[in-house]
Amino acid sequence: MNAAPVLVCYTAAVGLVAPRLLLRAAWPHRAPALAAAVWHALMAAFAIGAALAAYNLAMPTEHLHAGLVGLLHSCGLHVGPGEPDPATADRLAVALPATIGIALIASFAFHVIRARRARTRHREAVDLVGHHSARLSATVLPYDIPAAYCLPGRRPRVVISDAAVRELAPEQLAAVLEHEQGHIVGRHHLALAAAEAFHSVFRRLTLARHGREQTALLLEMVADDRALRRHSGEALATAMYEMAAARTPKGAFAAGGQTVLIRLQRVLGPRQAPNPAFWGAVAAAAVVVPLLPLLVACPPIFG
Repeated sequence: MNAAPVLVCYTAAVGLVAPRLLLRAAWPHRAPALAAAVWHALMAAFAIGAALAAYNLAMPTEHLHAGLVGLLHSCGLHVGPGEPDPATADRLAVALPATIGIALIASFAFHVIRARRARTRHREAVDLVGHHSARLSATVLPYDIPAAYCLPGRRPRVVISDAAVRELAPEQLAAVLEHEQGHIVGRHHLALAAAEAFHSVFRRLTLARHGREQTALLLEMVADDRALRRHSGEALATAMYEMAAARTPKGAFAAGGQTVLIRLQRVLGPRQAPNPAFWGAVAAAAVVVPLLPLLVACPPIFG
């Protein structure tokens, strides 16, 4: 039995139905790191499912669980006897999934390199105009609007305007700096680049569109949670409100921005205690979902 119909249905469900269900759920804002992992797991599941579906559609009489011979065949190193036009089918079976994988890898590399170049140019400008503050562990930039952002990467920078230093209370300023450190320590730029890469390849897909938007929002919430471990919600919320109008350079993460209203409601709202059983089930699902296409295409052999 060929696995192509099951893989096509599974991939369609992951790409079209699962994102809508996740958007309607209330738990992602309570566990943003886990929710971001689920979005990335869905993207990985869609990519794997699409690649395996393409293989099975190109080679409807082949099975990926045929052991080493099947693996060599999928790599174009073996052609089974008695197949109609085996050379063409074999090349197509390898080319279709390979194209998906190469496109995703190339897109990820493009977004990482482009963002790195933008951050490098901005970092050089910031180092020329601003001055480093050892007390704040940040670069202070002359700017008449309260603002703060970070430039992640190999030579990370936390940048804050002198207006923010003057106008924010000490605890508010510390909360903002902790938020930016959360982006740097968590290497959030790589997670965002992965979502951007998926969106570039599957631009019209529901999962790609919402996955990119939700990843950016959830990463900001993850950084908020880091700040909330040491500082009050009122301090962080006030600082976010003061910096809501500040502009952010390309490739940077800011404590303010377009998602401030949603994050303010979350920071100031009631915080529910996590349910270990539920979070464990969601984490297990995030691990299993990308593996399901492999189990469908390569079912275990008993007996």
